[in-house]
Amino acid sequence: MRNASITRKTAETDISLFLELDGSGCADIQTGCGFLDHMLTLFASHGSFDLTVRCSGDLQVDAHHTTEDLGIALGQAFLQALGDKKGIRRYGQRLLPMDEALVLTAADFSGRAYLGFAVTLPSQKIGPFDSELIQEFWLGFVREARLTLHIREVAGQNTHHIAEAVFKSAARCLKEAVSLDPALEGRIPSTKGVL
Repeated sequence: MRNASITRKTAETDISLFLELDGSGCADIQTGCGFLDHMLTLFASHGSFDLTVRCSGDLQVDAHHTTEDLGIALGQAFLQALGDKKGIRRYGQRLLPMDEALVLTAADFSGRAYLGFAVTLPSQKIGPFDSELIQEFWLGFVREARLTLHIREVAGQNTHHIAEAVFKSAARCLKEAVSLDPALEGRIPSTKGVL
């Protein structure tokens, strides 16, 4: 089973997270932040990942620590669930429309952490949520999951639509990258022999 349970407790957040890569998209998300609950539910559904999240954070300050630490925990879960990465496709890509928004995401589970984030978010807020924190989430994720991830906005005007397209596109891209390729017969998808 390709799954992982992560607990992360700091002075700012207390997180427990369960991830099943080969799931059916079931999500049970409670972060204390409605926007994050919405995005992580979309992420689980579009990636066909089973995801359970409980997070208590210092939301009386703002959502920064909660958002960043959730990205970190989810990245750790991906890394743990993938193990030695034998048999995975390694690469994924997805061009995804969400009304007027269009987002391209490409991933490589190379073992090298890099985020290319070329997304313009016109509004500083989505409800009470600071839209700049979307990038912080993905930074935390790639650092811990140790992958190269490019997220590029091709078109968009509505900040909520752009954000939603980011999470949906990333989910479908990552679903492809972590899926098992029967042609590999359990081999590491690298000429180096390790990822």
